Amino acid sequence: MAEAQDQESEQDVKARKERVKDALYALDISHVEWHSAPGTEAHEERVEIAYLPEGAVAMRSSVEPETVLRYTEAEWRAFVLGARDGEFDLEPSPRNGGVSAE
Repeated sequence: MAEAQDQESEQDVKARKERVKDALYALDISHVEWHSAPGTEAHEERVEIAYLPEGAVAMRSSVEPETVLRYTEAEWRAFVLGARDGEFDLEPSPRNGGVSAE
């Protein structure tokens, strides 16, 4: 019984994540430093990221800089690990669930 009380219910987890996300979007990011991939020029279309407190990250497109997405550290880590593993590759490959070309 004590073990069940120690575990957060699914509803509690969802509410906690929503509070974290609300706090993340409430942050004033008007003075953050935006970074883009090395070698990109200021006039090129690119994705830019800014590092926020507690490992969070903000992301925007240079074409539409007023639209900013914000990710918690866990969300960003999951994205980066998926990208490293080929999960988001545009061309299907065995690494991302596609069939080998051989």
